[in-house]
Amino acid sequence: MRGSFFGNLDQAGSPGGFALANSKMARIRLNGTEVMARQGSMVAYQGEMDFAYQGAGGIGKFLKKAMTGEGAPLMRVSGHGDLYVADNADDVHLFYLENEALTVNGRNLLAFDAGLSWDIQRVQGAGMATSGLFNTTLRGSGWVAVTAHGAPVLLDAGAAPTFADAQSAVCWSADLKVGVHRTVKLSALVGRGSGEAFQLAFQGRGFVLVQASEGRPVPQAQG
Repeated sequence: MRGSFFGNLDQAGSPGGFALANSKMARIRLNGTEVMARQGSMVAYQGEMDFAYQGAGGIGKFLKKAMTGEGAPLMRVSGHGDLYVADNADDVHLFYLENEALTVNGRNLLAFDAGLSWDIQRVQGAGMATSGLFNTTLRGSGWVAVTAHGAPVLLDAGAAPTFADAQSAVCWSADLKVGVHRTVKLSALVGRGSGEAFQLAFQGRGFVLVQASEGRPVPQAQG
């Protein structure tokens, strides 16, 4: 896997398509190709492009999304030119998968190559009603762009037992074993939201990217 965090992402020598326009915005070059992007993430484009609502990606994914609330609302973009995407001026980070898999928190997923397969999966040990423990796993070879609210840190899960708030974990190696670590006696002291009662527990060889907050507040419905 390539990424700026690993020191092996050479924008000039990497496969074409995705690049950083700046720290808050990704530029995706389309040459008759397609890309999946978060709905509403387009801030500008140059060239000729078509934007189509993607939906949940099949009845199975639709049911998972309806039950969990997980999974970014997606649009399929095709055409020729440069597409610029961003989300609330959050920092943008790029990964290039080489026949690999990456799990991403749905609210942090910005865009990815249309050739990657994806599915919504549940963290083992989490009840169906537990929010924040359903995430999107992408597989194959291609680009993935994620956002982080605040400068993130990359943790080596193989170096020590690793735990993260469910909303602070941006993405992680799909080969990691992920479970739930419950904090009972310290429930009033740990985290500021979903992390107060439990955290994600990571085991194995791989990385976890953790942002510097629990993400932007989700607006509450009125009435």
